[in-house]
Amino acid sequence: MTYLGKILIIIGIVLILLGIIFIFGIKIPYIGKLPGDILIKKENFTFYFPITTSIIISILLSIILWLITKK
Repeated sequence: MTYLGKILIIIGIVLILLGIIFIFGIKIPYIGKLPGDILIKKENFTFYFPITTSIIISILLSIILWLITKK
């Protein structure tokens, strides 16, 4: 049962962080504008792939989850 409790806590923290990002995401500097983020603009087409931002967010989440699950 303790494992289920940890999972629910992690899910709650992730949801809170997502909520904060949705509320303040536009105001956070450099998010989505880092070197390495791909932006292609054509006349009727825009393609955006934030690869560097995704990698940084993935690293941060991995560290946070590692700290939470560490015994």
